Order: sequence, then C-alpha cells, then structure tokens
Amino acid sequence: MLSDAYENPISTFSNEAREAYDLGVHRFLGAEPGVETAFQTAIDADESFLLAHIGVAREMQLRGQPDLVKRSLSRACELAVDVSDRERSHLNASALLLEGRSAEARSAVYEHVKYWPKDVLIAQMCTSVFGLIGFSGLPGREAEQLAFVLQLIPHYGDNWWLRAQLAFAQLEVGQLDEAAKNIDTAIDANPQSAHSMHIRAHLYYENMEDSAGLPYLTKFWREYDPSGALYNHVSWHVGLWSLESGNVDQMWQVLDVDISPETSKGPPLNILTDSVALLFRAELAGVDVTVDRWRALSSYALARFPKTGLGFADVHAAIAHARSGDRDALNNIIENGCGPAGDITKIFAKGYREMEDQNWAKAAEYFSSVLRDHARLGGSNAQRDLIDFSLAACLIKDGRRQEAKTVLSITRPRALRKELVAGLISPSL
Repeated sequence: MLSDAYENPISTFSNEAREAYDLGVHRFLGAEPGVETAFQTAIDADESFLLAHIGVAREMQLRGQPDLVKRSLSRACELAVDVSDRERSHLNASALLLEGRSAEARSAVYEHVKYWPKDVLIAQMCTSVFGLIGFSGLPGREAEQLAFVLQLIPHYGDNWWLRAQLAFAQLEVGQLDEAAKNIDTAIDANPQSAHSMHIRAHLYYENMEDSAGLPYLTKFWREYDPSGALYNHVSWHVGLWSLESGNVDQMWQVLDVDISPETSKGPPLNILTDSVALLFRAELAGVDVTVDRWRALSSYALARFPKTGLGFADVHAAIAHARSGDRDALNNIIENGCGPAGDITKIFAKGYREMEDQNWAKAAEYFSSVLRDHARLGGSNAQRDLIDFSLAACLIKDGRRQEAKTVLSITRPRALRKELVAGLISPSL
C-alpha cells in the first residue's frame, strides 16, 4: 500500500493515482486552479480510489454543484468495503460535511484528528473563518479556532498550509506579530497558495498598511487564474481597498467583471457575500448604487440560498432584500431564520429592515444589541466590518456622530483614518 504526501497509507497501488491525488490535495489547500482535474486524473488511474472521489465531492461542494457532490459521494460510499479505519473515518466525516450535518461533522473531525492528525483534508474542515468552527455559531469561536490549529503544530511543523492557517487564526484574535512570522513562512514555502497570499492581505488590512496591501494583492490578483476558488474573494479585497483609496472606477470594474453573479466562476457563498458587502460598503461611504443592482443580488440570494440556516449568507441576503425592496424575502429571514446563529441573524435582519425604513435609532438599537456577538456569524473581522459600519451609519443619521466615532474607535479604528462611513467626519473639520 502506498502513502500520500502527509504519510497516510492510502488504498491504491497506482503511483499515478497517488501523485494526482497529492496534487489535488495541494491545489485544494492552496485554492489553486485545477483541483477537480487532478482528482479526476487520480480516478482515471484507479477508479476504485475512494479518497479521490471524496476529493471531487469536496471541490464540487465548494463550487455549489450539489448533484455532482451526491454522485461522487455515492461512489465513494460504494467503494468503502476493503479500506482502512482511517479512510472509513475520513469518509464518515466527509459525508457529514457534504450532507450539511455541520455539528456532527465538527465532532467527527475532532475525533478523527485524535488518531490521524495528519489527515489534512479532514483537519482542514475545522480551519479558516469559513470552516466548521468558523460557522459553528458558537461564542468564542475565534479562540477555539486558534486552539484547534495549535494542537496540530507538533504533527505538521513548518508545513506551509498549517502555518498559513495558524497565521489566520492568530490575526483574528489580534496576535498580529505572531501571524506575520507564520504567514511569511507559509508564503516562502509555497508562493502559489492563494489562501496564503489572501491571509497576508488580511494582515496588511488589520495593520492598517493599506498603501502596501493594495499593490501587494493587486500583483497577485492579476496573475491568479480566475478559475481558482479564491479569485472572487481576492477580487473583493482589491475592490474594497480601491474604494477606500478613492479609486471608485476600479471598484466598479471589480464588481462588474470579477465578482458579480453574471461573471464570476467563484463559490456561490463568495459571490453573494462579496458582492453585497462591496456594494453596501460603497453605499455607506456615500457612493450611489442603483436599485437594479440590489434586485439582481436579491434574486441571486433567493436562487442559491433559498433556505435560511447559514447566518453569514442570511445577513448578506437580508441586506440585498432590504435594499431591493423585497420585503417578503427580508421578513422570511426575520421570521424563519434558523441555524446555529439564527437568533442573532434575525436581529441583524430586523436592523436592516429598520435601516431601510430610516428608523435610525431603532436600527442602531438592534445592531448594538448583538454587536459583541457578530463573530458567531462566521467570516473574518474584515468582512464583519460591514456590521460595525452599519451601526455607525445609523448613529450618524440619528445625529449621534460622536457616539459613532466612539464605537468605531473601539471596534474598528481604521474607519476613523478615512471617511469610510459618510458623515463620520464633521463638515466643519
């Protein structure tokens, strides 16, 4: 029996299948182009290679292709006859994830890594702000994220993927110096990893090094294949920095060419949340946005996320529905919001409804009541700036500019350096 690149025995005797599988794993972990192609090459070399079928299913889930997920997972289950305990457990955790049973999948990952900590595609499920911990809806998930990654260090050492994930977990809890060391180690080991380059961009953002961050990320962005899973989100960062630096033309180009539902090849979750976030951040900064743009995003949200349950998607959908005027869709989130963060999702949706109705004080009250808990929605600090800025905008509209400045000085002081929320700076200054 052969072993994969992480020294796990695998149930194939084909060197070609093993090499293609390792390439697929490497590309998946780095959000590099060609993930499906690599896993399919492994299947072509050994159709009975269970892990390769799971690899395809994982990529198809990311791409929002449920029929292909079911087909690949079904084939993997058919092949789970003469496989090792590790691969059977790998299949179990993967199936729970792919079937949307997130809480059970999270528990399965914790149990799996006790015995096989270097089974990287299983460990990966509980890393990053979009992982099973990130979307668990639990208080303190940033600390849990960091603790989970720290326990893996003895098994991975200076592995580029682990160091990148450690850096992301560290910067989300404010350990910026430590994060810088780890992400630079990761990039030196694999400069092709879009995830690593993206995490470095987050570090620039958190350090308020915008003048260095935008050209750094723009250079990578222009060389990154649009078929890569992270292209949409990297584009969002470029668009956001463009907006904040006053280059509104480039922001519109990013929206229309790179991340909109009509043009993007990215994961549906990124298409929805990145488009809504950039448009709404633009509006909060004083840029005019036509209602047609909001109607298109509202329709996309209804088509790709028809059921509530993923708080991060639901909050962004609520913004699109509110701005588009689709009160029925917005009220559905308020009345039927569910999932691990469903309680606060409903409150945020109410805030955006009151904001749309220009009931500024009431909207601010809703946002303030759950401000300390918004990490439960998932996503990064940078992505959730949208919520802090929404509160600030309502306070300003309610004539409480100094209160808005005080809130942002505590939560996101970067907003005070520039007028990232219209009206934040007094006209007399």
